[in-house]
Amino acid sequence: MMVSQKSRVVGIALITAIGVMGDSMLFVVLPIYWEEFGLTALWQIGILLSINRFIRLPINPLVGLFYQHYQIRTGMFFAVILAVLTTMSYGLLHQFWLLVIMRALWGVAWSLLRLGGYLTVIDVANHQNRGNYVGLYNGLWGLGGLVGMLAGGLLVDQTSVVFVTSLFALVGLLVLPAISFLVPGIKHTKNEEEKEKDYERANWFTPYIGMVLLTGMSMGFIVFGLFASTLSPLIERVYTDEWTILQITLGAATLAGMIQAIRWGWDPFIAPLVGKILDSAKSMVSILFIPLFGGGILLIFLGNIESIIILIVGLLVFQLISTMFVTTTDTLATSAAARTDRVKMITAHTVVVDVGAALGPFVSYLILELYSLTAIYYISGSLLILLGGSWFIFNRRRLSE
Repeated sequence: MMVSQKSRVVGIALITAIGVMGDSMLFVVLPIYWEEFGLTALWQIGILLSINRFIRLPINPLVGLFYQHYQIRTGMFFAVILAVLTTMSYGLLHQFWLLVIMRALWGVAWSLLRLGGYLTVIDVANHQNRGNYVGLYNGLWGLGGLVGMLAGGLLVDQTSVVFVTSLFALVGLLVLPAISFLVPGIKHTKNEEEKEKDYERANWFTPYIGMVLLTGMSMGFIVFGLFASTLSPLIERVYTDEWTILQITLGAATLAGMIQAIRWGWDPFIAPLVGKILDSAKSMVSILFIPLFGGGILLIFLGNIESIIILIVGLLVFQLISTMFVTTTDTLATSAAARTDRVKMITAHTVVVDVGAALGPFVSYLILELYSLTAIYYISGSLLILLGGSWFIFNRRRLSE
C-alpha cells in the first residue's frame, strides 16, 4: 500500500506519542511521589530522570547503524515493546537500581523512536516544507507528553502509581498491531545526490554545524531536562492552598501535568506554524534569537515569583517559547543534515540533545541539594542569554566574510 509523505511523518509521530506517555508521566509524578517508588534520597530522582539520556549517548550511533540495515518499522516495533516493559516496571519495581535498569532500557527505546522519526522527516521533506514537517512531527508526538503528564498527574493524585503505569502499558500493547499500518516498510538508504557528495560529507563538521549542535545541547538541557524535572517542585514551592474543582483536589503534580499538557496540546497547531515561518524566513537564526533572549530573561523571572497565578502565566509563556525553541533547533539540524551526511549529522544532533537532557535533571537536583530552585533558574536563564549572544557574534562574522 502506497503511503504519502505526510502520512509517513504522521505515522511515526503517533507511534512515538504512544511510547513516550510513561516517561512523561514520570517527570511530573516522581519528584512528588518519589517515596512511593521506593526512593530514599532526592539525588535518586535526578539519576532516574537522567540515566535514560546518558545511556543514549553510546546507543544513538548504534541505532543509526541499525537503521542503515533494517526497516524503520522494525525499529518502531522493538521500541514500543521496550516502552511497554519499562512503563509497567515503574509501578511494580520499588528498588532504585532495578528502576535504573528500566530507565536505561527506556533510553534505548527512545533512541529508536527519535532517530527513526528524524530520518523519516529528512527523507520526505525539502527546503520548502522541512520546517512544517518538523513542526508536525514534534507536535503530534508531543500528544503523548500531553496524555502522560496531564492524565498521569491527575490519575496518580486520585488513584495510584501502579494503576497509571498499568494503564499506559496496556495502551502500548494495543498499538503494536497497528505499527504495520502506521509505519511503512522502508529502510533509510542513501539517495543519488548523497552518493555524489562523498568528499563533502566526509568533511561534514563545520563551525556552523558546531553552533547548531551547541544549540541542540542547550535546548535539551533547558527544555527536556531542567525545566521538565523541576516544574513540579517549582509549583509546589508557591502552591500552598490546593484548589478543588468538581470535588477533585488539584495537587502540585496535577497542576504541573496540566501546564505541561497545555504545551503538548497546542504543539500540533503552533509547531507547524512556527515551521512555516522558518521555511519562509530569510534567516532561521533571526527566529532563534526570540527563544534564546526571551526564554533566558523569562527563566530568571520564574525563579523569583511568589504568586501561583503569576507563576502559571509565566510558565505558559515559557511553554510557548519552548515550542519555538524546539522547532527552530530541530529544523536547523535537519536542514544541515539534508546538506551533508544525514545519518552522521542527525545522530550527532540526537546525541548532543540527549547530553543536555541528561545533564538537566542531574545538575538541577545537584544544585537543589546545595542551593535552591532560584539558583537553578538564574543559571539556566543566563546560559540561554549567553548562547544568544554567541549566535549574534557568530552570525555577524559569518555575514561579513
